[in-house]
Amino acid sequence: MSRLPALLALTLTLALGSVTASSATDATDATDTTGAEALRDVVVVGNSAEGTVSFIDARTYKNLGSLDVIPDLDAILAGMDPIRRAAYEIVKQQAGGDKFVDDAHLSADGRTLYVSRGNLGDAAAYDIASGRQLWRTHLDGFKADHAALSPDGRTFVVSAITAAKAQALDTATGRVTGSFATGTYPHENMYAADGSRLYNMSIGVTSLPKALNGLKGAKQVTVADAKTLKVLRTYTFDKGVRPAVITPDEKTMYAQLSYLNGFIEYDLEAGRTVRTVEMPFSAAGAALKPDDYPQNSAHHGMAMNGANDKLCMAGTIDDYTAVVSRPGLTTDGFVHYERGALPYWALTGPGGTHCFVTLSHRDEVSVVDYRTAKEVARVKVGDFPQRERAGKVAADALSGLKP
Repeated sequence: MSRLPALLALTLTLALGSVTASSATDATDATDTTGAEALRDVVVVGNSAEGTVSFIDARTYKNLGSLDVIPDLDAILAGMDPIRRAAYEIVKQQAGGDKFVDDAHLSADGRTLYVSRGNLGDAAAYDIASGRQLWRTHLDGFKADHAALSPDGRTFVVSAITAAKAQALDTATGRVTGSFATGTYPHENMYAADGSRLYNMSIGVTSLPKALNGLKGAKQVTVADAKTLKVLRTYTFDKGVRPAVITPDEKTMYAQLSYLNGFIEYDLEAGRTVRTVEMPFSAAGAALKPDDYPQNSAHHGMAMNGANDKLCMAGTIDDYTAVVSRPGLTTDGFVHYERGALPYWALTGPGGTHCFVTLSHRDEVSVVDYRTAKEVARVKVGDFPQRERAGKVAADALSGLKP
């Protein structure tokens, strides 16, 4: 993976953080649909390099089709001023190529798809049945990262990674309604189980080598009030905080950290790491230098089953998925993949019994049974699948998907 020299990366970080893009553009109210149309449980998969989102039936594991979420790509690139175009090329280099879909979520009525569009630095909403773009909003800075949809479906929160903030968007119009400051390079966003708080994890400047970890910036978890976006608390870490899960009572967090081939158990009440669990290296993983880990991640992808007694871990450099039982944190088993598969995200599907893991270099999704720790299905999707989210889609909207 290509990297910028340390000095250039630091300069870029300061420059990107100081530039603010325009707010919502071409905003159009999303269609208000009523009725009792049938909803279908699905897992949506963002095919990052392709700029599409695949819809997988959560029960049969059939790929139902995909939606193009960069239909306006040529127009956006043509309309960029020199500064934004230069930033786009630099972000593209740091990301190892075009990464158009970073995250995607479905509205509760199953008719609208909300997407954070990685290297384009914006968020957009689409009517699934027609493929029509409903609104598009530039975020501050130059890159859009992980996103979360509020339980009431009214707010789409996206990490504006180079601006060190999380921004809240009105899902009906795309209008920015607020933001809160985060650590350096904010990454994942998640709502607490009761929807009252937001958790944001920051990873620091990933283009800097491990030897310059102290210069990567603030690696932290930021907790904000979900309504007011006021920061309530921060937790500081010495390494970037990667994918994580938080127990429903908000007492415990399990998190993957930059460079760690495993995960930690963290006491959110006491603010301390209780246990560090190191997972086994594969031969290929052990041969890598930490600076060769993809975006500093040894393991990147974590989920918890519906019963809250098992964890699903994506071993990114090790080409496996591990199922771990809690509270003992003992490993139930591994699903081993082809070398170089790059497991890159984990999601518990509807029903809470299966873990969906993206295999980014194979353009596939692996479905793992929590009970047996065995792979039960492999689904072909688009180019470089990354983030997945569970939701429901209106059955009559499926006709808008490309087979």
